Amino acid sequence: MNSIIRKSVLGVAGLAFAGGVFAGPIAAHADTGPVAGKAAAVQADKPDMGKLIPHGVQGAQSKITLNDEQVGNAKAIIAATKKAGLPERAAVISIATSLQESKLENLGHLGDANDHDSLGLFQQRPSSGWGTPEQITNPEYATLAFEKGLKQVDGWQDMPLTEAAQTVQVSAYPDAYAQWEQQAADLVAANWNS
Repeated sequence: MNSIIRKSVLGVAGLAFAGGVFAGPIAAHADTGPVAGKAAAVQADKPDMGKLIPHGVQGAQSKITLNDEQVGNAKAIIAATKKAGLPERAAVISIATSLQESKLENLGHLGDANDHDSLGLFQQRPSSGWGTPEQITNPEYATLAFEKGLKQVDGWQDMPLTEAAQTVQVSAYPDAYAQWEQQAADLVAANWNS
């Protein structure tokens, strides 16, 4: 948006606010249409996007519409990250990894469509030592297992997301994690303090 239009929009918003009617850029970007009085408070509590995506996103970004179960799984990843005492960036890496591996769906055995014996949010394999099928289909356990691997990667905090995720996951498609960084960061920003 060029600066003349932006100044005009902000000027109109300021006049509307002075007249007792809330309008402005925060309302225009809200996904769920929060109550006007809460919008500014929620925005102030959100994690800094510079900490969530310190290197900027790499390449074209993908985004999917999430159902309640998928959002619940993202929230479970965030809760487990907090339980592990890790920063928001670890949650972004974890959620982006899960978006790539399972689209944030806690997948059980898929029969012939299964990738070996991969299960859960992170498509972890019991045969590779990630845990039992019951453990790795538990979102908290699976997240803590992934993040245990992440913590063993020297300098993971300063790596591009796809490099950190690939070091833990050892995927046949190592660059695929990068496409989910923005959606993962948006989920962490929206839910870290909720």
